[in-house]
Amino acid sequence: MSESFNMSMRKFLKQVGVTSQQAIEEAMREAGDVDGKEFPVRAVVTIKELDLEHEVTGTIKG
Repeated sequence: MSESFNMSMRKFLKQVGVTSQQAIEEAMREAGDVDGKEFPVRAVVTIKELDLEHEVTGTIKG
């Protein structure tokens, strides 16, 4: 793959990671007492033009 592809993908993934972490942290703060609780999480990346839908699931512990 080209260097511009690699750079644009890294930029996108960094943006996803940073903004997702901020949103999750804010939601956890607003929820209040989350210590010891587990929250199922799902993230989906879609590229319509490439017919791509990639799903990642996991658990976030408070």
